[in-house]
This record gives sequence, structure tokens and C-alpha cells, in this order.
Amino acid sequence: MFDDFFARALAGGIGIALATGPLGCFMVWRRMAYFGDSVAHSALLGVVLGIVLGIEPNAGIIIMCIALALLLHLLQQQRRLATDTLLGILAHGALALGLVGISFLEGVRVDLMSYLFGDILAVTGRDLLWIWGGGGAVLVATALIWRPLLATTVHEELARAEGVRVGLVRLVFTLLIALAVAIAMKIIGLILIVALLIIPAATARRLARSPEQMALLASLIGAAAVAGGLHASLAWDTPSGPSIVVAALALFTLGLGGAALASACLGRVVDSARAEP
Repeated sequence: MFDDFFARALAGGIGIALATGPLGCFMVWRRMAYFGDSVAHSALLGVVLGIVLGIEPNAGIIIMCIALALLLHLLQQQRRLATDTLLGILAHGALALGLVGISFLEGVRVDLMSYLFGDILAVTGRDLLWIWGGGGAVLVATALIWRPLLATTVHEELARAEGVRVGLVRLVFTLLIALAVAIAMKIIGLILIVALLIIPAATARRLARSPEQMALLASLIGAAAVAGGLHASLAWDTPSGPSIVVAALALFTLGLGGAALASACLGRVVDSARAEP
């Protein structure tokens, strides 16, 4: 029988995995990993905002992540700076501002390590409401924009010619990433959150035969990584957040090996069929 804290951690982690799976697929297809890092780094500044305004830290994180996502969306319209340069400036600038802001908070104790690397074992019932409520909203919104977002990802100009409001779809997707990062910060930390978005999706890419199948597999692989990482953390007394990422990396490695083995076997079958008279 699981202890209460472990059950809450497992429920929270699985909730995040289910929500981030489909989003991670689009991040892989659109090569947006660095964008996720930029949004994640702004979360620490959101903690400062929450404390200064006297509101729930999770609310401050969501506000700041969405604000940075909107800023990135606007700045990407200009052509003076390359997108990767812009993302690098904002990512490290937001992280530095957050760290400096925390140093000015006199009389306030901030557990910096939990924000950087997560503290899934400290998830409370209230956190679960944030995670499952926000995660459910992310899933519903992703489902609503699935087809236009997929069309935009495959061929943006063709999607625009077919009447897809490309700018609006891109903006909604950007905001969904910000919301996912904000609600996942408690679980995996701002340093590792993008790994949970990217690695399960990259693993599913080698195994899936359709975009929908890839999204489902990414969510399931993420949930398996959460369960495996938590069990490993308890068994070997390792940090929970990094253990989840290591579990996801192990599944990715197994997926690569399985795909390579299947390809080799298929090649031998084809060669044998060709060799037959």
C-alpha cells in the first residue's frame, strides 16, 4: 500500500505527463525546445512576483510564464535578431532577474532548490487541484486546436491558404506551453521541465505511425517515466525530479534500441525475400 505522499506524487506526475505529451510532440516537430527553456526560466521571476503581490506562488508563476510567452510571440515578429538569439537573451535574463529578485526578499525563505529541480514528494492536495485542473485545461485546448496546429506545423503557407489563422493558432500554442511549464514546475523544476516535454515525445516519435498515436504514446511514456523515476528515487534515495528525467532517458534509449533492432530484422526479411528464386 502506497504512503499518502507517494500516491500524491504519483498522481501529480501522471497528471503532468498526460498534459505535456501532446504538447511535447509539437515542440519536437517544430523544434521549440529552446523556447520551452526560455519560458521555464521565467518561472522563478513568477515566484518573486507572487511573493511581492501577496498572491499564490503558482498564480505568480502562471502570470509570468504567460507574460514572457506573449513577449516572445511579439518579439518574434521582428527581423533584427535571430529567434535563437532572442530566446537566449530572454531565458538567461529572466533567470538572472528571478535570482536577483529573490535576494531582495528580506525575511522570506524561498526553497530555491525545489523550484530549480522540483519537489514532487512534497505535492499537496491543493497542488493536485492546480495540476489536474490546469493539465485538463491544457489537454482540452490542445484537442481544440489540434487540426489547425498540425496543418500549420506541416506547411504554414498552405495552412494559411486554406484559411487557418496561423498567428492565432501559434499564439494559443505558445500560451499552452507557458501554462504547462507553470503547472509542472512543482513536479520537475524549471531546470528539467523541458526534458519531460521533449524526451517522451522524442521516444514516441520512433514508435508511432500517426501524429495522434505519437501524442498518446508520449503521454504514456511520460507517465511510465514518472512512475519509474519515483520508485527509483525511493529505492536508492536519489533526487526525485532528476530520477524521473533519467527514467525518461532510459525509455528513450530502449526505444532507440528497439527501433534499430526492428529495422535490422525487417531488412533481413526483405533481403531474404529478394534472394529467393
